[in-house]
Amino acid sequence: MSILTALVGAVVEAWQELRIHRTRVLLSLIGVAVAVCSLTTVVALGAVLQQVSTEQAERSSGRPATLYVGAYTTDGSEIDPERMQQAWTDVVERYDITYATRVVSATVPVDSPSGVLTVGTQAVDQPYGEIHRVRISEGAWFSRDAASMLAPQVIVNQVFWDRLGRPDLLTHPTLSLGGPKGTTAVIVGVYPSASWETQPAMFMLADQLARYQEVAEQTRPAQDPNAGFPPQYELWVPEGDWQTLADAVKRDISAVLGGGVEVDVNRQDAAQFGDDAFLVARLVVGGIAVLVLLLGALGLVNIALVTVRQRIREIGIRRSFGATAGRVFFAVMMESVVATVIAGALGVVAAILLVQSPFVRDAIGQGVISDFPPFPVDAALLGLVAATAVGAVAGLLPALVAVRVKVIDAIRY
Repeated sequence: MSILTALVGAVVEAWQELRIHRTRVLLSLIGVAVAVCSLTTVVALGAVLQQVSTEQAERSSGRPATLYVGAYTTDGSEIDPERMQQAWTDVVERYDITYATRVVSATVPVDSPSGVLTVGTQAVDQPYGEIHRVRISEGAWFSRDAASMLAPQVIVNQVFWDRLGRPDLLTHPTLSLGGPKGTTAVIVGVYPSASWETQPAMFMLADQLARYQEVAEQTRPAQDPNAGFPPQYELWVPEGDWQTLADAVKRDISAVLGGGVEVDVNRQDAAQFGDDAFLVARLVVGGIAVLVLLLGALGLVNIALVTVRQRIREIGIRRSFGATAGRVFFAVMMESVVATVIAGALGVVAAILLVQSPFVRDAIGQGVISDFPPFPVDAALLGLVAATAVGAVAGLLPALVAVRVKVIDAIRY
C-alpha cells in the first residue's frame, strides 16, 4: 500500500509541475503525440492492409485451411464419375465437413437478341461462396436450398449484367440457356468483374448444371460434373489438424476407388506460406515514426534540463527536509513520463479516429474488405508503451542531474 501511495503521490506531483511549466513542454509534447499517432497508425493500417491481402488471397485459393482433392489413374483411363462422387460424399459426411464444394469449368450457351453467347461458367456447390469469400455487389449468393429448385439460378459478373442492361434483380430477371432443349435460369446476384475481364461469365450450382446438360441431351461434355474428367474438389477444414484430416480423406477415397488410382490431397491456400506483403513498408514507416519519437525525446531532455537547473533551490530544500535521492530521482523522471503518456494517449486517440474514419476505410478497403478489422489493441498498447519509454529516456538525464545537486550549493543558489 505504501508503494502505491508513493506512486500516486509522485504522479500527482509530476502533474502539478507540468501544469506550472506547461508552456515549456507543450511544443515537445506535440511532437511526441504526432510521432505516437504516426507509429500507432502505421501498425493499425498494417493490420488493415494485411486483411486486404488475406482476403484477396482467399478469394483465389480459399480460406485456411483449404484442401484440394484430385484423383487420376496410373494408366490414363477415366475414373468412374459415380464412384468418385460417392467417395466424395461419404468423406464429407463421415468427417462432418460443413464446407465442401465441387468446382467445374464449363461453357454454357445463352440466347440473346444478338445471337447465342458462349458464357464461361463455374459450376460450384453452395459452400464455395464462403470458402472463397465471393463478393456480391448486387443480390445475394446461392441459398442453402437453391440446388433443389427446379429453375436453375445463376450469378453473373458485372460485364454480363451491364450487357443485359442492368436489370433489377427484384424483378427476377431470367436468362435463356440454349441447346436443343433449353431452360430458363433466374439471375439472383451479380459479382464484380476483375479489371482484365471483358467477357460475360457466371456462377451456377453444379447439380443444376448437370440437370440442365442432361435435359439438353448433350453427350458427355468434358465440362459435365458427372461425366468425363472429374471435377476439382475442395474442403475447408480447421487449420490446426488439417494434415491429419487430409491423410484420412486420401486414405478413404483411395479405398473406394481401388487400385490403379492415385489420390492427391494438398493444401494450396496462401496462408500456409505466412508471407507478409506489407512487412517492408510497415518497417520503413515505423522506423520514421521511431525517429520522430527520438527527436521529440531530445526536445524533452533539453526542456527538462533547463527546468531542473531552475529548480535547484527547490530540490535542495527538499533534500534538507529529508527527501532521499531516490525520491528526487523518481519525481523528476515521473514528470517526463506523465507528460509523454498524456501525449501518447492523445496520439493513440487521434490514430483511432483516423483509421476508423469512413474516409480512410473507403480509401483503403475500396470495397475489397468484407470483414473490416477493428482497431488492433496491440497498436494502441504499442503507442502507449513507446510514449512511456520515450518519457523514461527523456527524464533519465535530468533526474541524474537533480540527484547530484548538493544541499549546501542549492541553498546558496
